[in-house]
Amino acid sequence: MPKRELVCKVRGDFPDFADNTINAYLSRLKKEGVLHTVSRGVYKIEGLKSYQPFVSEFLKNTYDKIKDKFPYIDFCVGETAWLNAYMIHQPFKNYSYIEIEKEAINSVFNFLSKQSDTKTFLYSDKEFIDRYLTDNVEIIIVKPLVSEAPLTEVSGVRVPTLEKLLVDVLIDKELFSAQQSEKRDIFLNAISRYNVNKPKMRRYAQRRNRKEELDGLINISLAKNPDNCR
Repeated sequence: MPKRELVCKVRGDFPDFADNTINAYLSRLKKEGVLHTVSRGVYKIEGLKSYQPFVSEFLKNTYDKIKDKFPYIDFCVGETAWLNAYMIHQPFKNYSYIEIEKEAINSVFNFLSKQSDTKTFLYSDKEFIDRYLTDNVEIIIVKPLVSEAPLTEVSGVRVPTLEKLLVDVLIDKELFSAQQSEKRDIFLNAISRYNVNKPKMRRYAQRRNRKEELDGLINISLAKNPDNCR
């Protein structure tokens, strides 16, 4: 691919990038093995991997229980630990969470609360979780699912897409409290390793009133520290 075409492609994803920022971005992609020089001014792009988080047995069992009991509701499951791979400092706590359409939250919460092997909290109970959670207890946090949120399926389990996870870090600051100090690293590492659908991410961010913050985070991160992205 000629450099001119490649630059146009980058501008399509990052319309606010200055020329020097684009050059720094291309340089970083070359260092990471995503971009290869075929000849002078001509590049080859290696395909990025599709994101597929590891779904634990605990999470899958929880998903199956809800699906069996409530076969017609829209929901997904996730873990805050899915973002650990993009962080420098590893969080002490991991939360499993269920995002459910609002009308079914109380029903699912009551159902899960009766399960002997789990502790279940509504998202509004976050303070209580921090105060009383012990290291060896599996917990589930139940929270509302935003309509038209980007979801995917892994091993028969509905989970957030990477695009949704990245935007949710900007919004659900209590749930993702351990990730707040490393948002820049999370975004840079995730986007450099996986095929991230940026228009989809921007649409979801716009629905949640975070599009400006999303664009600013990516732009500032690449512009300020292009050669030291982890």
